[in-house]
Amino acid sequence: MFKFVENIIRFSLKNYITVLFLTGLLVIGGIVAINNTLIEAYPDVTNTRARIITQWPGRSAEEIEKFITLPITREMNTIPGKTEVRSVSLFGLSVVTVGFKDEIDDFYAQQYASNRMRNVELPDDADAEIEPPSGATGEIFRYLIRSDNKPIRELAALQEWVIEPELLAVDGIADIVSFGGEEKTYEVRVNPVELANFGLTALDVYDAISHSNINVGGDVIEKGNQAYVVRGVGLLDKISDIEDIMIDNINGTPILVKNVAEVIETGKPRLGQVGFNDEDDLIQGIIVMLRGENPNKVIERVKEIIED
Repeated sequence: MFKFVENIIRFSLKNYITVLFLTGLLVIGGIVAINNTLIEAYPDVTNTRARIITQWPGRSAEEIEKFITLPITREMNTIPGKTEVRSVSLFGLSVVTVGFKDEIDDFYAQQYASNRMRNVELPDDADAEIEPPSGATGEIFRYLIRSDNKPIRELAALQEWVIEPELLAVDGIADIVSFGGEEKTYEVRVNPVELANFGLTALDVYDAISHSNINVGGDVIEKGNQAYVVRGVGLLDKISDIEDIMIDNINGTPILVKNVAEVIETGKPRLGQVGFNDEDDLIQGIIVMLRGENPNKVIERVKEIIED
């Protein structure tokens, strides 16, 4: 051992230029490694997984298990490379989690789960989606939306239609979870006395509004060297549009929605509320990062968008 160390020292003294050059390369490599190595306070050590979340409002846990969870579980059991399939059935909600082997990446898991979901026949009003590949420690940023002169419904709409699309465009963000606020809706309060006078039912009002809230395509009219596309625009935009919908025609007299009902702007029933310090009604957004991404770079881009 002593002879070996002596030879190393002798070689270093005779070839000091080479030793200095190699030392410089080592320092440069260390700096590059530090700048590109992902450093997380809570590393995500969970296995690769694909999670299918299905909502079927108003249904019991037994119905969810029979018509949603079991068909999805049966189909997911055929995916190559899966290690386990776990499920939870709750009131109006089904969660199926498919675990994969360690060597399988997130893209493979998500793609296979998406392909298998095409073979599952779900009820018409059931809404299924695959959760983005984020881990248990994927939450990296929270923000609040407040305003002194805008109602909470407008803030919720701003979060859903403006802020979320901008943030989801950032590379590395898996999902944005929103809490608080009210979802804006238009409520039609029918008058049963007026309905009886005209011989109508609440279902007649519902069908008339549903059939009127659509756009339809038409033909093309050619005039000279130009062609004009004809279409019917019927999407409802404001309260007056709903009030002017015709329900029926009785003896040449049109019966409109405003003749038998009152249309108001309101919100869906609230299941929770977000507060912060002395403020008791805010919108909160939680940004979830994709697994394997650099959180510092993602947060810097998010701050730039929020400041703009």
